[in-house]
Amino acid sequence: MDIFIGFNFESCFDLDIIEKVNLIEKAPTEEVVTREELTELFKTNSSPNHYIGLEISGFLHLGSLISTGFKINDFIKAGVNCTIFLADWHTIINDKLGGNWDTVSKVSKYYQDAFKLVCPDAKIVLGSELYEKNPEYWSDLVKFTKHMSLKRTMRTLTIMGRSESDEKIDVARLLYPAMQAVDIHYLDVDIAHAGMDQRKIHMLVREIFPKMKWKVPVSIHHKLLPGLKKQGDEKVGGELSKMSKSDPNSGIFIHNTDDEIRKKINKAWCDEGIIENNPILAIAESIVFSKFNEMKIERPEKFGGNVKYSNYKELENDFKEKKIHPGDLKQTIGNYLVEIISPIREKLNLSEEISEAIKKSF
Repeated sequence: MDIFIGFNFESCFDLDIIEKVNLIEKAPTEEVVTREELTELFKTNSSPNHYIGLEISGFLHLGSLISTGFKINDFIKAGVNCTIFLADWHTIINDKLGGNWDTVSKVSKYYQDAFKLVCPDAKIVLGSELYEKNPEYWSDLVKFTKHMSLKRTMRTLTIMGRSESDEKIDVARLLYPAMQAVDIHYLDVDIAHAGMDQRKIHMLVREIFPKMKWKVPVSIHHKLLPGLKKQGDEKVGGELSKMSKSDPNSGIFIHNTDDEIRKKINKAWCDEGIIENNPILAIAESIVFSKFNEMKIERPEKFGGNVKYSNYKELENDFKEKKIHPGDLKQTIGNYLVEIISPIREKLNLSEEISEAIKKSF
């Protein structure tokens, strides 16, 4: 009963809200804008509407499917109605998958199947379906853009992996940020969720929605899972290099074999005692501890014997103090990832046709 000290026993409802907020703030969440707004939202709405938007591009990997999917499941555990928005039109605008509509449509089915496996309780909506059902979307898009300067629009292009200094940006790409914002309105979103690389669009929403007299959602941003290579001093778009669908050596893909998963983890950068931008520790925090209540590292008695961790911070502290060798950590993470990914890989059908279409788009 000690855990209840300091709380008001007269309000079980308040405790329920605290538990929900804690679930949403759990790693890999990095930022909630704002915590106070999220708390107030749960006081008035026990099942608010959530959204996360994804382009349909390359092969799914640890970051795009597993880490993101596990975070979505945290929202679901908190009683939130979750929507995964597959942005097929945004994919075309951003020239992903060669800008070929037939390919985008086929790969979108692959994405739907994957997220149904990882997040079975989430709703999946295609952008093209949303626009077809809401013809007034386009008039509201025009009204929304009246509040955006060209300079501000160019600054937001980093959300699509583009630079504001790029002189070859076509006009269609300038529509992308506004469309992403108006998507949020048409999905009736209470909680807008994305990786930290999408933060700019949510700040744009918070600025312009009040002018449109539209509901302003709470913004939740999660950490991007870093690539397996050593991070350089340079940042891309203000962010560290994340796992990339176009670089097979930067991450673990859902269709990698068990041996490939273990080999990639074994080759990953993980210097002894270094916790900053360490991809192996990031996987432990965002994926392993999200799936399992504890993590067990097995090693010979002469090297300290087996050790168990009930939370990420304990593991991080021991690694920082060099009580855990990188080799032991890598072997452990590789085994846990095989346990997580294998069942998904076995159930997720990836036809040769779709596989070749994705490969040709890079």
